[in-house]
Amino acid sequence: MQVNDNTTTYRKAIYSGTFDPITNGHMDIVKRATYIFDEVIIAVAKSEMKSPMFTHEQRVAFAQAATKDMPKVKVIGFDTLLVDLASELKINTIIRGLRAVSDFEYELQMGYANSSINKKLETLYLMPTLENAFVSSTIVREIIRFNGKFEHLVPQKVLECM
Repeated sequence: MQVNDNTTTYRKAIYSGTFDPITNGHMDIVKRATYIFDEVIIAVAKSEMKSPMFTHEQRVAFAQAATKDMPKVKVIGFDTLLVDLASELKINTIIRGLRAVSDFEYELQMGYANSSINKKLETLYLMPTLENAFVSSTIVREIIRFNGKFEHLVPQKVLECM
């Protein structure tokens, strides 16, 4: 993106979530975001209220392992409001994934809530490929709980960390 004063703008975005665990669907969104942005920050929320299956440290490590070969991606953990993290990092774009119509209402409300706190924040909604449209952390956790086959739903590097 070229600015009138002949300087280049470095475009950064945050992709936040609990990532319990990070899935191929998440990675699909991350990959798409790297086509648009110079840097994508995966912000792993602590989210104790959601009672995650994996610890915050494990979820951060999974995301780091999954993105190890993606130089445009950085992984951090956080335990604040996303709008506060975005302000701290001087980022004005939030990436969110939409798999189905059922995601849309919740994501729209969150986008509006974030915008009401910080008017400069924009939310960009990306869809995964059809192949990954059904993949969610909830489904993966349920399969794991019942010792089912989930290996095809998460990145190989995450499996190596488990």
